[in-house]
Amino acid sequence: MSDVAGLGDMASADLPVAPGLGSGDGGAGRPGRETLRLFVRNRAAVAGVVMLLGIIFMTVAGPRIYDHDPKDIVARPLTPPGEIAEARLGTDYLGRDVLAGVIGGGTTSLTVAAMAAAMVLVIGISIGALAGYYGGWLDSALMRFTEFFQVLPALLFAMVLVALFEPSMWTIAFAIGVVAWPGIARITRAEFLRLKNLEFVRASRAVGATDWRIIRRVVFPNALPPLIVSATLIMGTAILFEAGLAFLGLGDPNNTSWGLMIGLNRGNFLTAWWSVTFPGLAIFFTVLSFSLIGDGLQDAYNPKLRGR
Repeated sequence: MSDVAGLGDMASADLPVAPGLGSGDGGAGRPGRETLRLFVRNRAAVAGVVMLLGIIFMTVAGPRIYDHDPKDIVARPLTPPGEIAEARLGTDYLGRDVLAGVIGGGTTSLTVAAMAAAMVLVIGISIGALAGYYGGWLDSALMRFTEFFQVLPALLFAMVLVALFEPSMWTIAFAIGVVAWPGIARITRAEFLRLKNLEFVRASRAVGATDWRIIRRVVFPNALPPLIVSATLIMGTAILFEAGLAFLGLGDPNNTSWGLMIGLNRGNFLTAWWSVTFPGLAIFFTVLSFSLIGDGLQDAYNPKLRGR
């Protein structure tokens, strides 16, 4: 009886995790600081963080500092930048302020990207974790399901989903999430396959921990590094997807976005370059910032670089 009670106490205690990757005090702090040190040493990654913070500040505080409605007509159409104070970056084909559109469009683009990325992570991690941890017939069934979505033309399938419903921020985020999750599912599966038979996971099983507790408390925390890197890249991909759908006329007509601005003004690109260039630059620098951060995180989590 005492042995059984001892096993119960061990199962209820903190489960073992891989050295340096868990949440315990014994080894998590130093590797965490080492990861941060390697990330900060990467100048490109730091530049990406600064760039992203600037873009977020522009979208959050910009409407308060530059109080102009992006839907208001403020001057004659296609006014060049710098001619009037009401539209410092010029006007579009209807006479709307391009600067106000860039500031307001950032909120829509980043919000849709965040919602889509959250959906991608939830679906991809759930399917990948179940497939990788349990294996067998469940792994085969879930991977065939994943391959079905993976072979579909992503942008075309997203267009069909948005066209079936009324275009809105929610339907666009849903469409992006449905077509973009297979990659994260495969990464999660690979990590769970690698981790599930290691000694610290076997030790958790030996003390009687349930599968759900092992997945949530032991395997998943140690699979986080590549998932964190993938999450940053997913944000950039989601922004490009939203811009592509909006460019093709499938954006939310009630909310200004960078892709929608480019799509509506594409016919005037040669005569009014500013109406397309400035929202295009906003997309470019946002995606670039996520890419630089993702590369920096990948290098920071690389064990070969630790100790240098």
